[in-house]
Amino acid sequence: MQDKYNHLEVEQAAQADWTARDAYRVVEDPRKKKFYACSMLPYPSGKLHMGHVRNYTINDMLTRYLRMNGYNVLMPMGWDAFGLPAENAALKNKVPPAKWTYENIAYMKKQMQAMGLAIDWSREVATCDPSYYKWNQWLFLKMLEKGIAYRKTQIVNWDPVDMTVLANEQVIDGKGWRTGAVVEKREIPGYYLKITDYAQELLDHVQHKLPGWPERVKLMQENWIGRSEGVRFAFPHTIKDDSGELIGGGRMYVFTTRADTIMGVTFAAVAPEHPIAQQAAKTNPGLAQFIEDCKKGGTTEAELALREKEGMDTGLTVIHPFTNEEVPVWVGNYVLMTYGDGAVMGVPGHDERDFEFAMKYRLPIMQVIHVEGERYDYKEWHDWYADKERGVTINSDIFSGFGYKEAVEAVAHKLAEKGLGEKKVTWRLRDWGISRQRYWGTPIPIIHCDEHGAVPVPEKDLPVVLPQDCVPDGSGNPLNKREDFLQCSCPICGKPARRETDTMDTFVDSSWYFMRYCDRTNDQKMVAEGTQYWMPMDQYIGGIEHAILHLLYARFWTKVMRDMGLVKIDEPFTKLLTQGMVLNEAFYRVDTGKHYYWAHELDIERDEHAKVISAKSKADGQPVTYEGWTTMSKSKNNGVDPQDLIEKYGADTARLYTMFTAPPEATLEWNDAALEGSYRFLRRVWAFGHKLSQSAPVGATAFGKQAQALRREIHTVLRQVDYDYQRMQYNTVVSGAMKMLNALEDFKAHGDAGADMALREGFGILLRVLYPVTPHVAHAQWQALGYAAAHGDLLDAPWPRVDEDALKQDEIELVLQVNGKHRGSIFVPAGADKGEIEKIAVASEPFAKHGGGATPKKVIVVPGRLVNVVI
Repeated sequence: MQDKYNHLEVEQAAQADWTARDAYRVVEDPRKKKFYACSMLPYPSGKLHMGHVRNYTINDMLTRYLRMNGYNVLMPMGWDAFGLPAENAALKNKVPPAKWTYENIAYMKKQMQAMGLAIDWSREVATCDPSYYKWNQWLFLKMLEKGIAYRKTQIVNWDPVDMTVLANEQVIDGKGWRTGAVVEKREIPGYYLKITDYAQELLDHVQHKLPGWPERVKLMQENWIGRSEGVRFAFPHTIKDDSGELIGGGRMYVFTTRADTIMGVTFAAVAPEHPIAQQAAKTNPGLAQFIEDCKKGGTTEAELALREKEGMDTGLTVIHPFTNEEVPVWVGNYVLMTYGDGAVMGVPGHDERDFEFAMKYRLPIMQVIHVEGERYDYKEWHDWYADKERGVTINSDIFSGFGYKEAVEAVAHKLAEKGLGEKKVTWRLRDWGISRQRYWGTPIPIIHCDEHGAVPVPEKDLPVVLPQDCVPDGSGNPLNKREDFLQCSCPICGKPARRETDTMDTFVDSSWYFMRYCDRTNDQKMVAEGTQYWMPMDQYIGGIEHAILHLLYARFWTKVMRDMGLVKIDEPFTKLLTQGMVLNEAFYRVDTGKHYYWAHELDIERDEHAKVISAKSKADGQPVTYEGWTTMSKSKNNGVDPQDLIEKYGADTARLYTMFTAPPEATLEWNDAALEGSYRFLRRVWAFGHKLSQSAPVGATAFGKQAQALRREIHTVLRQVDYDYQRMQYNTVVSGAMKMLNALEDFKAHGDAGADMALREGFGILLRVLYPVTPHVAHAQWQALGYAAAHGDLLDAPWPRVDEDALKQDEIELVLQVNGKHRGSIFVPAGADKGEIEKIAVASEPFAKHGGGATPKKVIVVPGRLVNVVI
């Protein structure tokens, strides 16, 4: 083997060998215990980033370790290839999204292969491939048959310039993120999936069937599902529509978890889209304008929480169900039509939002809850006003004097007697709207016929193929201009009809791709025997940013597939690891906007702790602002290109660094000096292997003291490393490998029996320990030093086992001091008592040499560490 470590040659040779042997192709094998480890599939944006490198190295280490332990391990990869970024890139570059997407896939795949990942590429999927999205369409039609999918009118954010629907996240300060146009709210038809039918099961399984998930992710899932127990009741009214019919049958329903405060209602608020609001606006121009203004902006709960609460009196009233008093109805910009019944009861005395609203518009405030020892202040909100635990009802007629639970029960009972309400469970979770008025996505398989309406595409005609040559121009969905796509015949009557141009939410694509990996080449079934063998997934790895929607939709999709007899599992992911983000320092200057600088463009001054004191632009010498540590991003010019890093240091260095610097779940702060340190370590590993290759193996039948001590240290570290591999604490795995190399480098044989054998055994263990994290270096040295001949190829070499005999100590080494100065060492029996140790110390060669023939005055023994002879 070469004396110098050349990472390019080493990695190219290893990868060529693995490719030639198709080393990572995996087949179902019932004789082996299976393990399915999967990283969340990436969006093909053009280049991998260091977050990808970290994520996939975690997965790769797990895969290689388990394969060496006899598991049949699957690690596939694919591409979340549909979506808005491709359309935006196409708009900018004037090319079809398909061209941009497939070029990016090809480049990113080369990057992954350069990392040496043990991916079974025979299972690769791209969600924009018709062979994949055919099954999105097929299952959608099955859901339609069973009533899980349905069509209804939805309120959406509409960009009048781009002529398209925007996600809530694309509405910034009430304007389209790209055009800057004031966003409108429109009601348009769309398709929904009844995820709410599975709300209780999704919630129950969080605690009972996801023991391998992080607690914070489970809590996020629970909060998003949002089960609430309360009372749904009606305010009677006499408000009529233009035809003279009572709106809502003369009842305005609300839901509340605080029925104990019902006697404190002083107003009601409805959403701008509520029928009562719409009716009132017909004769009130000011209200009509207010409602139009409410349509501007996003519709997320987060946005509504931050938005200033505004309202307007409709001039209409509803009747309190117990007092029969008139309650004024207001339109509130904070009330969502899509949540509950689109109306809320206003109890400003005991709800902070209602309190602010009442103070702003000078509405009455009534105290109906009292807490012992507290005094109510009608001018300022205090948290105890909403205290359910200590509160007791007052000023509530027959409901006075009750605690929270008793009051709710009494109120619910009386409402039921009146036929106006009942106890009910509600959910924060809403049905999943999957319609997107975008081009680059899975076509919804519906045909619109003038006579028969929305007609499902016959199964035999799937997939409905998306044209791949459209170039978006910013004027809406280009499918609306493609007559070759639009024109078709009605499956029922055969008359001319038109295809649906909405496409599916890309969360559909990512809700089941991990199952398709298992049956990639099956063109007759969505899932088959492969899925039965591999699922559920044993370990899922991905970012915390996907902790809610992606995971929730994947869980829902799995349960639907189960209920249709396609799979036999309840939950798709047994264990979940959310890896930490990769951070780097960012620097900027504000001119027309924030302008970010690359670190190499700056002169940066740091203190003795490497903290930034100041930074100046090399170009003009003027200062720039230090933003601190933030997620690596192209927009902030603080990313590190994995390809540059691989070319300069090698994939093994990149892998080693990302694993060593922080535990998998923690954030990783980028450090160029530590990166160099990882590279130096690999050069040391290579140098030691080369030195070992220059010595001829010496046979031995026994190990001397030094050799025994080396084996003891190696196997002691191996025990800890194996434990760390099992718990996926890969930073301490690397630390253990470094300890092993230190022990090997420090070993001094002095002609000790079995020295060469101990060194070769120890280095063989080190290579296997390092192999999952730095496979190229380990592969090259395993082959060069002849380990493959004895143990087989490193891919499937057995994981090293701790030799318990090696851990046993017949003798232990103690430091020998004379008058407190280090003078050498002695070996004593492992079970020697203090007197025996004293005799050995006084009779030892180091004491004879340094004691000057003096008689010891005292011998001090520190068990397990040292002996000090005082003369």
